[in-house]
Amino acid sequence: MKRIGVGQKIKILGALLLSSIFCVIVITIYLNQKNIKDATIVNIAGKQRMLTQRITKNVFYLYQVRSNNFTEIDNAIDEFKFGLNTLRNGNSLLKISEAPTEKIAEQISKVTVLWNTFEKNVNQFKHALLKNDIEELNSIISYVYQTNNKLLDEVDEIVSLYTEYIEQKTAFIKNFQYLAFSFMFIFALYSLIQLKQIESNAKEFIDKYKEIGSHDITELEPIHVETEKEFVEMADNLNCFINKVNSAMGYSQTALEQSRMASEKLQDLADEFEDIISELGDKTDIIKGIDRSEDIAIESSENLLRTTNKLNDLKKQLDLLLKSCEKQEA
Repeated sequence: MKRIGVGQKIKILGALLLSSIFCVIVITIYLNQKNIKDATIVNIAGKQRMLTQRITKNVFYLYQVRSNNFTEIDNAIDEFKFGLNTLRNGNSLLKISEAPTEKIAEQISKVTVLWNTFEKNVNQFKHALLKNDIEELNSIISYVYQTNNKLLDEVDEIVSLYTEYIEQKTAFIKNFQYLAFSFMFIFALYSLIQLKQIESNAKEFIDKYKEIGSHDITELEPIHVETEKEFVEMADNLNCFINKVNSAMGYSQTALEQSRMASEKLQDLADEFEDIISELGDKTDIIKGIDRSEDIAIESSENLLRTTNKLNDLKKQLDLLLKSCEKQEA
């Protein structure tokens, strides 16, 4: 199983945390902007209701005073048509999208049908007023009186549908924010746990490293850690050093033991030669040969002693190396 390094783990946690924060901020800003646009749409829909009342009011007013000043009624009609078209098809200039749901689109279509008939009768009313056609005026006034409330109710339904749609979207935004903040809190808590674990792993490694200095050089044991990649690599490097030290110490101890045994054997051999010499008496040639053998044995023993001293020096150097490592750690 491939281990993840400390640096890589911190980078991944930081990148995920920053990405989460960035996504939450961007989505929240986007949804809030959509809410602002939705508020504009509700305002337009509410204004449509007011315009139908204004048109109806002007129709009755002009009928009463027999005036042909259609400026206000024409402005109200143009504004109503603009608002209705904006609700139905959207408006790129105002950055308003078309009807967001099928139900709202159907309601707008229903209002459009009623409005087309209503607008046609209002235009006929203006022509009849100019011609002073009393019969047609009375007929149109009766129609306006009967259909105005129907048109007004259908426009109210558009406002209600948009209000319901915006409330649902607002509830979704709130739920999303709660969910996002909960996720960020859990992720932040997870990040803290991971960082705490890294700290714990580092402390565990340092404690084990310090244990090396508290033991005799002949008792060094490898470090075993199951943590992040960096700690495992440092432990492997330190274990390599420990294995080399243990190997050298093993060779040193073996050589010292062999040297001691060889010295004992040579001493035993020398004692035997002395016994033989005492038995041989005046046999000069044999004595000379024995003397040469004894000199060789003594020389070999001296060589073994020098080897032993060098191995002892090696042990001292290893002890000094370990103490130097301890000082660098401190």
